[in-house]
Amino acid sequence: MTEVYAARRSLLRERCAAAGSDAALVSGGANVRYLSGGAPAGAVLLLGPRQDLLVCPTDPAADVTGTSRPADDLPLLVLPSPEGDPAVAGAERAAEAGARALAVEEHHLTVARHRALGSVAPRLRLDDLGPAVEQQRVVKDDEEISCLRIAAEIADQALGELLESILVGRTERHLALELERRLIDHGADAPAFATSVGAGPHSGRSGHVPTDRRVEEGDFLSVCLGACYRGYRSEIARTFVIGSSPADWQIELYELVFAAQRAGREALLPGAACRDVDRAARVVLESAGHGERLGPVTGHGVGLENDEDPRLAPSAMGKLDACVPVTVDPGVHLPGRGGVRIDDTLVVRPEADGGPELLTITTKELLAL
Repeated sequence: MTEVYAARRSLLRERCAAAGSDAALVSGGANVRYLSGGAPAGAVLLLGPRQDLLVCPTDPAADVTGTSRPADDLPLLVLPSPEGDPAVAGAERAAEAGARALAVEEHHLTVARHRALGSVAPRLRLDDLGPAVEQQRVVKDDEEISCLRIAAEIADQALGELLESILVGRTERHLALELERRLIDHGADAPAFATSVGAGPHSGRSGHVPTDRRVEEGDFLSVCLGACYRGYRSEIARTFVIGSSPADWQIELYELVFAAQRAGREALLPGAACRDVDRAARVVLESAGHGERLGPVTGHGVGLENDEDPRLAPSAMGKLDACVPVTVDPGVHLPGRGGVRIDDTLVVRPEADGGPELLTITTKELLAL
């Protein structure tokens, strides 16, 4: 993989040179990992005029898990004190190497930190790198998609085991903690995000924080979880009914959200406008009178972060490319009653290759548990 990271850095270096910067300082955590292969928290990556350098607040060799260790060919500078600022040290090194213009990720820097860079290297012009690395990360290579596929399998396994257990009487919080334990048991580095479990009137809420509310007969139960594997994150949400049979209103609402999610999934093709994919899902729910209950997006990219570009939203710009992993996650919550959320992680593929590749495969049938 060493050559992969070197190629990524080379591509970014060419982009910076074209914009007039002979060096770049990457400080966003996911961006540093994407270009280096691994780094301790707080590390920055200097793409210098002479060589690249990973500036670390702590020694990556001390990480027994190996998750923060960079590619073998990348020179390291470990600061003598953890109180030091790797970004400031990187700017100093760029100036010492003769750089005249340093591109920095202003959206990942505080005003105070940006000023500090200018003060230690006053002759160094600071340019804005913008979201250049985030844009480079959108299309995933085979190794990245393989990690996402495994992350999705882990989440499917954890969810499948939970569905085989007794749920009535257990709290949302307890179920969420059990799911996160099962993710680790099946090989996840960590949960991709805080697991959400909502029962009864809490079901269907986006980002619901689990409470001590206990699962009861007749409840909708919505679960949203994801696994992080080698840094790459999956996402899945499913909604179930607790009891022998769902009520008519539950069946109707579930079928509606399922139809919206299916419309969004089927629209995921290379060249499709992001706003059109959002519209395909959104119009199904709007036509049933739930437009005001929809969130600002019906899906988003996933990768080293759980919420990446592209956004599937009414105002989204741009079109989808092949090999872009995204979620499709419409949902409806009825205040006081509950709701439905269905979410999958998929990879955009052309129709000649079978269309969108579904990574999260837990059934979307309305199960009565």
